[in-house]
Amino acid sequence: MDWYLIVKTLHIISSTIVFGTGIGTAFFMLRSFFTDDIHEKYYAARSTVMADYIFTFPAVIFQPLSGIVLINLAGHDWNSLWLIWTYALYALAGACWIPVIWIQIELKKMLKQAVETGAPLPERYNRLFKIWFILGWPAFLGLVVIFHLMVSRPV
Repeated sequence: MDWYLIVKTLHIISSTIVFGTGIGTAFFMLRSFFTDDIHEKYYAARSTVMADYIFTFPAVIFQPLSGIVLINLAGHDWNSLWLIWTYALYALAGACWIPVIWIQIELKKMLKQAVETGAPLPERYNRLFKIWFILGWPAFLGLVVIFHLMVSRPV
């Protein structure tokens, strides 16, 4: 049994989950922003929060753990420039993702109240949504660069 290949496969699957769930939920959240149907907005927000708990969070935790194992098994230098860039970009993505999680929960709360009371969404909803959208870009681009670094491993 080749532990390196097993861990590498799981690492790739978990990175795909992080990236795929992120881009998928972002698509549905963004689409919901442009509808007037409050129930569609609420469904998208509820589903996004749930997907982050079920899929993204465990994969985000697994990524650095499996990365540590892979670095050790492959004998890579921890201070290689491509790894240092990977650490920094992963930290950047995480620094963007943590407030995004909070924002998604806040959006979901506002939507739930609007659904239950029939009240319009407060202006805070639009402000938070714009921040959510802006924070998604550095996280997304950071993950794209990490994928490149993992594949190319430039010296």
